[in-house]
Amino acid sequence: MEGSKVACKIDGKIIASDFRAEIKSRVEAVLQNHGIVPGLAVILVGNRRDSQTYVNMKKKACAEAGIQSIGFDFDATVSEQELLDCVHKLNADSSVHGILIQLPLPSHLDQDKILQTVHPAKDVDGLHPINVANLVLYKGEALDAPFAIPCTPLGCLVLLDKSGVDLKGKNCVVIGRSHLVGLPMARLLLGRDATVTICHSKTADIASVCRQADVVVAAVGRAHMVKSDWIKPGAVVIDVGINTIDIEPAQPGGKTYKLVGDVDYEDVVKVASQVTPVPGGVGPMTIAMLLSNTLHACEFALKQSSKSS
Repeated sequence: MEGSKVACKIDGKIIASDFRAEIKSRVEAVLQNHGIVPGLAVILVGNRRDSQTYVNMKKKACAEAGIQSIGFDFDATVSEQELLDCVHKLNADSSVHGILIQLPLPSHLDQDKILQTVHPAKDVDGLHPINVANLVLYKGEALDAPFAIPCTPLGCLVLLDKSGVDLKGKNCVVIGRSHLVGLPMARLLLGRDATVTICHSKTADIASVCRQADVVVAAVGRAHMVKSDWIKPGAVVIDVGINTIDIEPAQPGGKTYKLVGDVDYEDVVKVASQVTPVPGGVGPMTIAMLLSNTLHACEFALKQSSKSS
């Protein structure tokens, strides 16, 4: 990982597009060979604009891949029991291979209880405790896992693979310890024989820890937190963060904000060898992995069906 004056951009849009083309071909094969269309149920609670935007993007991606998406929209005041009843019905529906519950849920709902109600085989987010444990114990190739792995860290791993990054023996730092990104990301990197350090809000002198890393994955949710003096020359940087900052000076009649990552991209490109941009880096891969997890769930259901018949 030799340094260069300006880092190469890891283009998640291009990599995700190629990956989604492969998924579409496999979905067509499932339909041709089994007469089945993979189905994804998407549960949306409330009217948060960001959640609605994400759901619409996921539904559009499903349609383009030939995956059937079925939406279940609830008011923000929905009762927990009503939501649980919906999940139970979807668990029992053989035409539904994946269940996605768009997060976050309103505060009056027990998010963990609802997520754990989803059948592990249909848990395309990889958040059920059984699938979390499966990942800890799994020793095989991530993309071949017989269970779902959280979409964002899995997408990060594919970005690293497609960018020619050999993780074996490398020092990797993951900034953030969430169950959705940080912890599964660390486990995936360990699975590639990397040496992994997890940093968090209580880590002393995060910058000095990051400067030892060959690969940095930033997933903390703080705009432009990672600067060039945090990065070892030639390191690879994966930016998971999606944050908004005001556009200054404000343009009359124009947008008032823009999306940025946890990494100060314009600063870090001067030091790193490869960096993902925001937007256009990790985000497209997260959606591609959702499609992949749904297809895997369908293929697994077909295998189970053939064994029992």
